[in-house]
Amino acid sequence: MKQRIDYNNVVPAALNIMMEMEKYTKTTGIDRKLRELIKIRASQINGCAYCLNMHTEDARKMGETEQRIYCVSAWEECEFYTDAEKVALELTEYVTLIPTKRVPEELYQRVRKHYDEKEYVDLILIINQINSWNRISIAMGNTATEK
Repeated sequence: MKQRIDYNNVVPAALNIMMEMEKYTKTTGIDRKLRELIKIRASQINGCAYCLNMHTEDARKMGETEQRIYCVSAWEECEFYTDAEKVALELTEYVTLIPTKRVPEELYQRVRKHYDEKEYVDLILIINQINSWNRISIAMGNTATEK
């Protein structure tokens, strides 16, 4: 499938807002490799090959290991993610699947053991940002291409 609409040129003001949010997420105290793992996990759930391709490449450039990239869909069974990373990935799943999962108080409390108030908000913004990008990419027909 080829891209349906060149949305960058059709609505540049809207895409500029999305890019400003993206810039903000990069200024947070959330570890940059974790940000990429969050983006990969949400993109896996949403089935967004375009974003998976982009964020696995970005994670590699940041020095993330192949093992951690490949296993992020099974993070619960891995000992090489920290407890803080695991709870952030769990939060990613719950927010991405919010119509059916919600964010239970018990999960919120576990997240807050590792992340302060601002970091919690930043995690939610990072998760929502990638979910927005996934939906835009899928709806617009973006595809992953071989390099």
